[in-house]
Amino acid sequence: MNVVFDPLAKLEFDDAFAYYERQQAGLSERFRLAVWTAIGIIERHPHLGREIRPGIRKLVVNRFPYKVIYSVTATDLYVIALAHGHRRPDYWVDRT
Repeated sequence: MNVVFDPLAKLEFDDAFAYYERQQAGLSERFRLAVWTAIGIIERHPHLGREIRPGIRKLVVNRFPYKVIYSVTATDLYVIALAHGHRRPDYWVDRT
């Protein structure tokens, strides 16, 4: 399965990574690992995340206040957003 990030989701990842890097040495790498662990779980079990809209699911990132918002096709895992759990719910809806 190909993992495809929406350009804004990639920016969200990069911004969060930079934020955690400023907070504590090594924290950004733990964040990166947690996000990619969640994506790996989705790749193996694409319907595991809770459906929040038709065809769109979310999976919470372990130990960080983020969730992967995604959709799945036969060949692709499309990451719509890497959404902070305590900020602007559903801001990403226009990306779908």
